[in-house]
Amino acid sequence: MIPGFSKLSREEKMDAVSLHCGLDDAERMLLNRFLHPTNQAVFDGFSENTLSNYFLPYGVAPGFVVNGREYVVPMVTEESSVVAAAAKGAAFWAQRGGFQAQILNTVKVGQIIFTYNGSDEELRACLPELKIILPRVTTAVTKAMQQRGGGITGMNFFPIPGVENTWQLRVEFQTVDSMGANFINSCLELMAPELCFILNQKGDVNKVAEISMSILSNYTPDCLVECSVECDVEELAGIAGNYSAGEFAQRFEQAVKVAQNDIYRAVTHNKGILNGIDAVALATGNDFRAVEAGAHAYAASHNGYRSLTEISVNDRFHYTLRLPLALGTVGGLTRNHPLAALSLRILQQPDARQLMQIVASVGLSNNFMAISSLITHGIQRGHMKLHLTNILQTLQATENEKRVVLDYFQHRTVSFTAVKEFIGQLRSI
Repeated sequence: MIPGFSKLSREEKMDAVSLHCGLDDAERMLLNRFLHPTNQAVFDGFSENTLSNYFLPYGVAPGFVVNGREYVVPMVTEESSVVAAAAKGAAFWAQRGGFQAQILNTVKVGQIIFTYNGSDEELRACLPELKIILPRVTTAVTKAMQQRGGGITGMNFFPIPGVENTWQLRVEFQTVDSMGANFINSCLELMAPELCFILNQKGDVNKVAEISMSILSNYTPDCLVECSVECDVEELAGIAGNYSAGEFAQRFEQAVKVAQNDIYRAVTHNKGILNGIDAVALATGNDFRAVEAGAHAYAASHNGYRSLTEISVNDRFHYTLRLPLALGTVGGLTRNHPLAALSLRILQQPDARQLMQIVASVGLSNNFMAISSLITHGIQRGHMKLHLTNILQTLQATENEKRVVLDYFQHRTVSFTAVKEFIGQLRSI
């Protein structure tokens, strides 16, 4: 234990961690090396107990045509193949009409969970009054949101299955361009005591309501975006490898159907979608963890876990992604982090609905390219080619060695062992 750690200065934290974990001077210097020379105070404010910064590459995928408008999309990820796949997919579909996206709904949900040993009928009898009174107690919080077109849009009672005498008041919100977590939680915490007061006032002394917790839900099945691509099957010839366009389309359709019916494949299939989505969420200061949780829950909401995509193949190839995306373009890191703000500038200052459509397009692009690789030459050839630079970095290759190795492996299978052995041969000459 390190008592009072959070109250120590950064240098005192460094001393305590160094002593506790046995860090040497070189390791302390490594932490210092990644401090920002001018904006460290900004980054310190984003987290707790900060010792340094953990850098990830900030790249872009150009050429995304979404609903007829072209975007350069910022992406933050440590995996180069994610950016490369997004950009390659964007270029392919830009020549075929681009990505068509639409918002199906933008409802977000919060829960007031409470115990109550009265009846369902007694609760629901209070609902009309609650719909009037509870929004009033949130006026100080909701006024500005209502002026932007958002606010509380609905509420209803639902039992919590398997937990005795436990209920939720599920409250629906529109948060416009804000992701809305703090807004929703603030509203719920103002509403909870009033809910309890009204229920206890209506019931008898043996039917007591008591609040358990008040919190937003990251499951947002009614905050949905849909994105699709479409072309004649023959237009797939350029990406079909050694297969005909028709064979490629059939193999692609089979791969998607496998992901719709087998959980082992479905999880990896959806992870490929989220590779791109997470990278843009990070670049724009959005909560990628909430996005991940909501997407996987949605994938599991229809008779078992399945693919987030649907496919139709006849003379036309039509591929669609539908998933919940609770994103924001105001509040939180979206404006406070300098690069998040710049990302939105690069994206031409989208509102939340436009950002949802852009992000979904990136997810579909990554998934399309991943499946295309899987059903033609396999995933590893392209992945390991891009991973080659990381291998060379690990092996501390010189600039001359990098040039020779990159040329040698241009048409050969890349693996860590193969690269290590080849560099060993170079160095023995």
